[in-house]
Amino acid sequence: MLVSDYLLQRLREWEVEYVFAYPGDGINGLLAAWGRAGDQPRFIQARHEEMAAFQAVGYAKFSGRVGVCAATSGPGAIHLLNGLYDAKLDHVPVVAIVGQTARSAMGGSYQQEVDLLSLYKDVASEFCEMVTVPEQLPNVLDRAMRVAATRHAPTAVIIPADVQELDYSAPEHAFKQVPSSLGVGHYAPVPAPEELARAAEVLNAGQKVAVLIGQGARGARPEVVELAELLGAGVAKALLGKDVLPDTLPYVTGSIGLLGTRASYELMRDCDTLLVIGSSFPYTQFLPEFGQARAVQIELEPSFVGLRYPFEVNLVGDAAETLRRLLPLLTRKEDRGWRDVVEQNTARWWEVMQRRAEVPADPVNPEYVVHVLDALLPPDVMLSSDSGSAANWYARHLRIREGMRGSLSGTLATMGPGVPYAIGAKFAHPDRPAIALVGDGAMQMNGLAELLTAAKYYHEWSDPRLIVAVLNNQDLNQVTWEMRSMSGSPQFEPSQQLPDVRYADVAQLFGLYGRRVERPEDVETAWRQALAADRPFVIDFRTDPAVPPIPPHANWDQVKATASAILHGDSDRGSMVRQGLRAKLQDLLPGGPKD
Repeated sequence: MLVSDYLLQRLREWEVEYVFAYPGDGINGLLAAWGRAGDQPRFIQARHEEMAAFQAVGYAKFSGRVGVCAATSGPGAIHLLNGLYDAKLDHVPVVAIVGQTARSAMGGSYQQEVDLLSLYKDVASEFCEMVTVPEQLPNVLDRAMRVAATRHAPTAVIIPADVQELDYSAPEHAFKQVPSSLGVGHYAPVPAPEELARAAEVLNAGQKVAVLIGQGARGARPEVVELAELLGAGVAKALLGKDVLPDTLPYVTGSIGLLGTRASYELMRDCDTLLVIGSSFPYTQFLPEFGQARAVQIELEPSFVGLRYPFEVNLVGDAAETLRRLLPLLTRKEDRGWRDVVEQNTARWWEVMQRRAEVPADPVNPEYVVHVLDALLPPDVMLSSDSGSAANWYARHLRIREGMRGSLSGTLATMGPGVPYAIGAKFAHPDRPAIALVGDGAMQMNGLAELLTAAKYYHEWSDPRLIVAVLNNQDLNQVTWEMRSMSGSPQFEPSQQLPDVRYADVAQLFGLYGRRVERPEDVETAWRQALAADRPFVIDFRTDPAVPPIPPHANWDQVKATASAILHGDSDRGSMVRQGLRAKLQDLLPGGPKD
């Protein structure tokens, strides 16, 4: 048995099913071992190493297991980085297995020689090690898997090409030999009783309680619901926590932040008490004014305690176990006036979204595209969104119901993960449909190539449905609107304009299905056609770039900056003003929100 054979055997012992990868001579020893191992674990061939890393992240997010990716030395290892940083910033367990030039060539400025330990020391800061002798391998790989799983972080194992082809020998019961073992023990830390009592005092004293949940609350859904009922609280969701609680609960105000809802903005604006559970939501301007609310935090990772807001009590512990101990200490609030206001604001917001979706646009309103999908979502759907304006409509128009899952690149907010996330999700749950909302910029960047990956593997999925909805507005729209609203700059066409691509036609060339939609009346039939298909389906929606991603509460500086962009000759100023007024009018119609 060679080192490469043992590596694959050990991955199988860790019950790793898939390795998302791209080949190269820096991992030739591993590729040969894969052949000897009967392709177990499965080698899933992406079109690019960055996409392999994104697929591993998507697999980990939707399965709850460790994702594994692999790449060759030099450029292959470099290409993995963006996907691994996505894992690092979103706290996702991913192990990267990376080739390296032979030990005899190290330090010789050899072809594709890169100092990978230095390169990876930040992205894999929790654990990054190079295997230089066979006896080192079990401990390094086991620690990489265990640290990734327990620290919710990417780790890296670097294996020089010549080491891969050495005879494997296990560590001995000897000096400076490090044995290892499989498995991760399950544990759920909880705060001290006196800390729980302090938190209960704060929450019981509040009259207008707001709760903000993130992905760290995913395992505590019943406890969050019970807490919200006891305290008469409203619950807002950070974007990575969008699928933690169903939006069908009337007190769930939806997403928070620039991409969030007006109801979540009002919840934070008017509350007197804040409880944050499993979230490191970074935009403090969308939290209550400092000094306005007493605040409590529940956070698993001690290093993230106390960030973002002046919390009075910081509870370090697992969300579910901490809430189970906190709930008996809470007193039910009999006055439900605050809850009634929260529910009224939330219902009003969904009415505004309905009206915004119905605003005419040229040729199709992107809000209408996503709003129509909301009613058609399969109950077990897995949703991914790319970064950009598509994330606005994902955050605001799609109501998560029980059993649905959804994710996107949260903290890194990188372009490009929408399609590979969906592919990773399909390997996590091949019996469930997946839908990716993608802008045309991200689709041109790398989504088109990954359609080939979907074409290569969809026959293996028991439910072959993977729908890629391209919001094709021929503009890098999110950046365009940020230039207008943040710096007062008009659209800079050389950087912002994109060529029109017939995405549906490309999908058909790859053996998939596709349809181009240029009229609002065709939107629903296209969604239904894709949802009934027996293979992946690309819908090319021609959408209007002038539809504004209006924040939940535009401040005066943003209004002035956007006006400046118009005065300085924005090329789309006529449509921009028309669509902006139409969208804002929906807030002001009878029943709309009031300050």
